Parts: sequence; structure tokens; C-alpha cells
Amino acid sequence: MTALASSHRHPEGAPNGSVDPAEIAKFSAMADAWWDPTGKFKPLHKLNPTRLAYIVERVTSHFGRDPRANRSLDGLRILDIGCGGGLISEPMARLGAKVTGIDASERNIAVASLHAARSGLQIEYRAATAEALAEAGEQFDLVLNLEVVEHVADVDSYMAACCTLVRPGGMTVVATLNRTVRSLLLAKIGAEYVLRWLPRGTHDWRRFLRPSELAATIRPHGLLVREIAGLSYDPFGDRFSIGRDAAVNYMMMAVRP
Repeated sequence: MTALASSHRHPEGAPNGSVDPAEIAKFSAMADAWWDPTGKFKPLHKLNPTRLAYIVERVTSHFGRDPRANRSLDGLRILDIGCGGGLISEPMARLGAKVTGIDASERNIAVASLHAARSGLQIEYRAATAEALAEAGEQFDLVLNLEVVEHVADVDSYMAACCTLVRPGGMTVVATLNRTVRSLLLAKIGAEYVLRWLPRGTHDWRRFLRPSELAATIRPHGLLVREIAGLSYDPFGDRFSIGRDAAVNYMMMAVRP
């Protein structure tokens, strides 16, 4: 499962940084399928309601907002890294946030921009990298980094840039896959070869990060890891839930004091 999809060539004006051209090419062919809930991004559509509920609850708590309000994120500046077709950016915008979505693929940005326009949403989409925004000195209240880190070429430099983008008092949520035997069986073999939720070769299990490894890329940059939440799939109920089991999918929340 990934929120990073990209094009066969590197976007003009965006430095290579941690972007892996092979990963970009791999997801480009799926770009137009982002909004099909029964298509190649079916796992993300299944995961999104649970993931969004967790993010909104933690963000509203951190910033002292009412999670039940229609515009609970009103005025918050949010960055969605590896935004793909906008599956996370759009719900954030509907809750009032000022959303910037970036992706290494111009094609994905075109898909996301068109869908947002059709939905009457104002979202700033850019074909750019986290490193480019960090070099430009941009900062955000919330940096969403969902299912991207397991696809980048240089994890340390990528995460350094992502942490730099969090303003003082802000926070980040990173979602990825744990490198365990269970994740190999379920997220790799199960999802790609048995259930066929994802095309074969979508993930490289060797790139999955243990929570301790991910935390080690965050703490040196002045952020405090506050929580690790597991995401578990119930095949009988066909749904995801938040819990303490982080053996396969997990999210890490960190804040900058």
C-alpha cells in the first residue's frame, strides 16, 4: 500500500534527492486509477476511513480543536507528501485545512488537480519533492508522510527534509510498513500474490522500516515521538482498525516542541 505514485521521468525543476526513478516509473502506470475504489488502489480506499479518523483525532487534540466540528482543521497549513491522486488531501481540505499536496509525478498532480476542481476544492498541488520544499524554507502545522518512506532511495536524507518541514509547535504523522515475517507474508506475499490487491513488485520488503529505525530518523531533527499506532486488517469484517499491533502497518506521530 502506498501513497507515492509517480512518472516515468523526473519532474522538471525538482532535484532527484531521495526520489527513486524505478519506484516513480512503477506507480506511474496506475496514476489514473487513484479514485477507483475497486481498482489498483483498493487497499488505500479500504484503509482511508480508519487512517483519517486517527489523524483527525490526533491533530484536533494537539491543536485544541473540536473533532466534531465541520471545519475542525480550519486554517491549519497541511502538507501531504506523496499525495498521489489526492485521497488524503481532499478530506483534509473539506475539514477546512489549507492543503499543499506534493508528488514526484506530474501525471499524478494532474489527476489530483482535476479531481479537486471537479469536487470544488481549493488544494495547492505541486510536482515537487520534500527536499525542494525544505530547501525553500517552507514549514507546515502538519506534515503527512503516508506510505512513502518505504519507497525512497535515501531514507535518512528524505526524513531529514520531512522533519525540517514541521514548524515549531507542529506535528507529523508517518505511516509505513514494519519489516517483520508477518509483513512479508501479509503485506507482500498476501497482498500482491494471493489477494492480488496490488500489482506484483509494488513493495520491496527489504525497504520496510521497523519502528525503532523510523524513530531514529526523526529524533535527531528535534522532534519527539509521541505515539506508535498499529493498523490491523480484519479479513472477516473486511476492515482496518487502530490498535497496538504494529507488526504489519503502523503510524508514528511526532511533534516539534
